Amino acid sequence: MILVSKTPLVEIENIEMRFGGGGGFLSSAQPVVKALNGVSININKGDAFCLVGESGCGKSTLARTVIGLNPPSAGQIKYNGQRIDGLKTKERQPFTKKMQMIFQNPYASLNPRMTVYQTLEEPLRIHHPNMNRTEIRAKVEDVMLSVGNDPTWGERYPHEFSGGQRQRISIARALMLDPEFIVADEPISALDVSIQAQVLNVMMDAQKDRDLTYLFITHDLSVVEHFGSRVAVMYLGTVCELADTNDLFATPRHPYTQALLSAIPKIDGSGVGHVKMTGEVPTAMDLPSGCVFHPRCPYANDRCRKEVPVLQDNGDTKTACFAVEEGRM
Repeated sequence: MILVSKTPLVEIENIEMRFGGGGGFLSSAQPVVKALNGVSININKGDAFCLVGESGCGKSTLARTVIGLNPPSAGQIKYNGQRIDGLKTKERQPFTKKMQMIFQNPYASLNPRMTVYQTLEEPLRIHHPNMNRTEIRAKVEDVMLSVGNDPTWGERYPHEFSGGQRQRISIARALMLDPEFIVADEPISALDVSIQAQVLNVMMDAQKDRDLTYLFITHDLSVVEHFGSRVAVMYLGTVCELADTNDLFATPRHPYTQALLSAIPKIDGSGVGHVKMTGEVPTAMDLPSGCVFHPRCPYANDRCRKEVPVLQDNGDTKTACFAVEEGRM
């Protein structure tokens, strides 16, 4: 059993991300895509923290921002209490060893011109230049075995493996530097359903054996229920609900969370009654005023159309919803 600390390992504070808006003498200004809008999340040590929401809501953008691939437009990110979002490459290197990422598509995230052994040894050669060849090979074989891979795969190339095998190689690569925190961006969505459980089990075993903390990005709520300790629900670049996984599935508070959970079929008829949403998802280039969910919310009123709700404690959960705050649900 993983013991989850109440001390934040990663603090995400009021993160905003804007894309576009440029333009030159001969070209008109590009529209601004407001991908993230004031996102604040604390991820405690030992968490399997899941981030869910439909496509385009900003999940992957937040993942890449946390890991340092995209600098935020505003806000800050702290690791163990130290701000890391503005660090230069050399200054960030100690944190790179502690923070690793597993990408969504194993067919694209592995270099096709490098053998498995070359892929796995590369981070060691960069971050531990004093390790000799024998030590590196021993480390590679140990990590390969820990994720269920055959060490003899080392001389083969990525195209020789199935999707599940490639993703286990990607997990091994993320573990090579003995990280504390791993961002997993939809790591099983590109895999066959029959393989998804195997990869999830590998990740869960790695968490137990190595005391890992996860930020797990997904749109599959059944995976969240099985894997996550806490979960945040995103809609159009904002967090609308944050709760322990069991509490969220037992008593969803936000209208959007209720709609998501109502879409999960239950054989015994239990769960949230079907919630039908109307309208289309607005574009991140032209966000609605007030609450971004109000055009599709059955409980919206004038306040929802004018004011932006913020996450507030609501019993066992945090919700950003005036209808919940005012008891209109």
